[in-house]
Amino acid sequence: MSQNEQDFIAAVRHPGEEGIDLAPLMTRMREWLASLGQALEAGRIGSEGLRPGSALALRIEAIHRELQEQQRHRQQQWQALAPARALAQHFEGKVMLLVFGKFNAGKSSLCNFLAAHFARQGQAVQYFHLEGGQIVASAQAFHEGATETTARLQGVCLGDGLVLLDTPGLHSATDDNAALTQRFLDSADGVLWLTSSTSPGQVQELDELARELRRGKPLLPVVTRSDVIDEDEVDGEIVKLLRNKSDANRADQEGDVYARAADKLRTLGVALAQLKAPVSVSAHVARTQGEDAQAMAGAGFERLYAALLALLGPALSYRQRKPGEVLLHHLQEEVLAPMQAHTLPALAALQHAVQAERESLPARQARIVQLVWREIIPGLPALLEQHAPAGDVQAVCDALAQQLGLAFARHAQAVLEDHALVLPEAIRLEVPAANGYESGGEDMPVSYEKLYAALDQAVLTLLDQQAAALVQHCDERLEALAQAVRRKQDIVHQGQHSLAAIDMDLRGTAQADALAH
Repeated sequence: MSQNEQDFIAAVRHPGEEGIDLAPLMTRMREWLASLGQALEAGRIGSEGLRPGSALALRIEAIHRELQEQQRHRQQQWQALAPARALAQHFEGKVMLLVFGKFNAGKSSLCNFLAAHFARQGQAVQYFHLEGGQIVASAQAFHEGATETTARLQGVCLGDGLVLLDTPGLHSATDDNAALTQRFLDSADGVLWLTSSTSPGQVQELDELARELRRGKPLLPVVTRSDVIDEDEVDGEIVKLLRNKSDANRADQEGDVYARAADKLRTLGVALAQLKAPVSVSAHVARTQGEDAQAMAGAGFERLYAALLALLGPALSYRQRKPGEVLLHHLQEEVLAPMQAHTLPALAALQHAVQAERESLPARQARIVQLVWREIIPGLPALLEQHAPAGDVQAVCDALAQQLGLAFARHAQAVLEDHALVLPEAIRLEVPAANGYESGGEDMPVSYEKLYAALDQAVLTLLDQQAAALVQHCDERLEALAQAVRRKQDIVHQGQHSLAAIDMDLRGTAQADALAH
């Protein structure tokens, strides 16, 4: 056994004790969620003044439904993570490393290889798999094959302090496998990213790994199957032999994997501190060459054990703060992120629609006046012919006022169709005093033309007053709606800021813990 392997196995026996008091931060996060829910409910946007089924009312209803759906979905997601939390609790006190990579990356092969070496050193090795959400012990090692062989989450306990989780690849053929992998990512304290040397560093895989890196988990890229088939002459015959790739070739691939990973993570806004230097290994060559010290070193396992030993520290640090990380990420990804992605844009669109509606009101006011005037005034001569000869000008005004009331209500409701209008019960048109006619006098005006002009002007004045009052009321309702939307936006923004402060405090706890170690 090499020194690095010996040191790694010894370190796994005593992975460290818990040393972070997360209770205050956990309380803050739960209070944050409760306060956000209360604020959103208290800041519920009303649709007073809007007609049911109107465009603005439908937007408001859609926002309410979306928020309710978000709440339902996040509750389902939290429940879906229950098996992952139970898994973490079952292996409490152990460092859990997720063996991660697309199918055919050699995950099962590497887990079996490490398990065999632990067993040779007298360390307990226990395989298990998940079945119906329960951990089931198994006496069989992982099946190794050239295709996707892991149909369920499986793992192996190595010694007293290390667990390797071997999962279905994220790019496996079935969606269930990929979903299972994502569900158990929260359980891991660190990630071994396995990528085959035949196509190392597939960038699309990093899109899935980025989330784990953002969570502060250390990530060690492992280039597997770092070997070549070579030809040699044995007893006069040409035979094919499996050999390690050259040091230069491995160095080139490791550098390329790191550079491509770093570039991708930069585009994703992920800090590179968690990305470790890649290591190349060939379990097949080590096995075929007897797994002695020379074979292990040549196959890259001396460097792998050294890298794993260095990985234990940051993985242990994450393990200590994992309950806080799990809850924080749930709040970030299942509570806040949907609001950022859906609620805030919907609120902005609603705000824009409200503003557009307010800006359209003056033109609508003029349109109401125009439509009513065009309907009423052509009938004015007939009213004058009917009542003016008898000197009953008030009767003309009363009849005209009745027609105005009906026409005004009809056209106002048509032009302001999105609004629930409060219309006047009756419109009163006073007898005009103009152009030689004194209101209340007994004498008729000098001419019908002058009375017609006076009534025409009186109608326009009255329509302007009525339409202005109606539109002002609509505008006041829209301003109240705009204020409610702004309050809703402020609630989400304030939630963002307060959760970011909790995130910073948790990161500060992690940094302080790292310095202490």
